[in-house]
Amino acid sequence: MVDRRAVFVPGRGYDTHYPLFAYPGEGLRRAGFDVHEISWQPPEGIGMDGAPPAVAVDWVAGQVALTLATPTDLLVAKSLGTLAAPLAADRGLAAIWLTPLLHRPEVVAALGRASAPFLLVGGTADGAWDGAVARRLTPHVLEVPDADHGLLVPGPLARSAEVLGRVCTAVEEFVRFTWPG
Repeated sequence: MVDRRAVFVPGRGYDTHYPLFAYPGEGLRRAGFDVHEISWQPPEGIGMDGAPPAVAVDWVAGQVALTLATPTDLLVAKSLGTLAAPLAADRGLAAIWLTPLLHRPEVVAALGRASAPFLLVGGTADGAWDGAVARRLTPHVLEVPDADHGLLVPGPLARSAEVLGRVCTAVEEFVRFTWPG
């Protein structure tokens, strides 16, 4: 029986059919979530560090807000999608932020005022990640040594697949914490 709804928010070039959404999505479905996947084509310059921050945040919020007309329990977003953090904080939504843009003050500020629990997942080789900030914001953090913005690590591809497994475990543990029983 489906009794909760999760909305998946893609990144700039990482859509919701990629592994960081596909496998955790299966875990969420097994935990009783209906998963709604946003599909988008960001306008030129949106999400690039040179674009005005408010323009990018407003564009992402506009895309995500359309899906929130249906009651939603959880946002799962990657990279550009994490610009929905102010919207999640405003609405008190639990969230899973994959490779969040922690180098952007508006994301950090929104996470700092969030009232619902959230999980942060990032890698130490990602310029957008700041592990100290992540650990200050929430006890729910998965930091992957040497992982880049796609959570890929150097060496054999099997090591990156292991990281994906760790992400799935972190998501499952976060869901059990947030919705016990």
